[in-house]
Amino acid sequence: MTSTHRVRIQGSDTPFEVADDQSVLDAVLRAGEWLPHSCTQGTCGTCKVRVLDGQVAHNDSPEYTLTPAERCAGLALGCLATPCSDLVVEPLGTASDDGAPRHPLRDFDGTVVALDDIATDTRRLVVELDEPMSFNAGQYAELQIPGTGLGRQYSMANPPSEPKRLEFHVKRTVGGRATDGWIFSALSVGERVELRGPLGQFHLVREQSEPAILIGGGTGLAPLKSIARHVLDHGLVPELYLYHGGRRRDDLYDVDFFRDLEAERGNFHYRPVLSEEQWDGSTGMVTDAVVEDFRSCKGLSAYLCGPPAMIEAGVRALKRRRMAPRLIFREEFTVAAPVATTAAS
Repeated sequence: MTSTHRVRIQGSDTPFEVADDQSVLDAVLRAGEWLPHSCTQGTCGTCKVRVLDGQVAHNDSPEYTLTPAERCAGLALGCLATPCSDLVVEPLGTASDDGAPRHPLRDFDGTVVALDDIATDTRRLVVELDEPMSFNAGQYAELQIPGTGLGRQYSMANPPSEPKRLEFHVKRTVGGRATDGWIFSALSVGERVELRGPLGQFHLVREQSEPAILIGGGTGLAPLKSIARHVLDHGLVPELYLYHGGRRRDDLYDVDFFRDLEAERGNFHYRPVLSEEQWDGSTGMVTDAVVEDFRSCKGLSAYLCGPPAMIEAGVRALKRRRMAPRLIFREEFTVAAPVATTAAS
């Protein structure tokens, strides 16, 4: 029988219940409280906390994100640590409260209503939820892989104004439990699915005076599509620039959608970029295209989503163009290793 423990975040007077097989992060978010988090799988260390009182089980916390010395010092990964007693924890992350709306983590059921190939090894998965999910543009959900007890994370590509019809862009990973083993093989329209959300702290939801640059690699376009639609519908930025990088033309998708959007909105600018194929558009690395277009990025903000190498190159390029580091926001898409406690595949 599952027992529960009371957990309190340092600085809060309100404790909440956590089951002994439930992660601290999961319980915090379901209680409507907040801990910084990104991957929710133990690979980024964003949700690191200091245990001020009580004991936790670290479970499969990787040593490269939680070293033995850190464990001895009372640190734990909120996404993987489970309570062994009542706890008091202190968040160590830097993004504790950025003023964005908080939407409690919940479990959802839904039906697959669309599953289409949209680019090389890329599918658009659309799920109609039984109940609406409130979320911030840029956040993600975790789909549960049937019969495995595993979850994989995918960003919503639809805006928050469409809370019952979630759109995901899924890139196939060879041997991936979620992709090769399910979404690209057995999954079909009409199938029931389980998921939980919303998750993540990558978003653009408040009005800002500075123009914004969105840079996506591959299916890193998904949260940027959500952000672009939300921002334009609510007039949150004066100018919005979207760059999407792929290797070949077959890697690009939703090109007509964004070109139509560009034609409709005078303050939206779209530039797809190919790194391995000559065509009538931009070529090279997507981050190089940004540098080419902007002699200075001072006074602008940027939102980057894609593989770690692209994000690292993008951050370096934007800093060279004098963008303030505090105005650079990022979401890394990583590939899962064949274990339950790694990032999405």
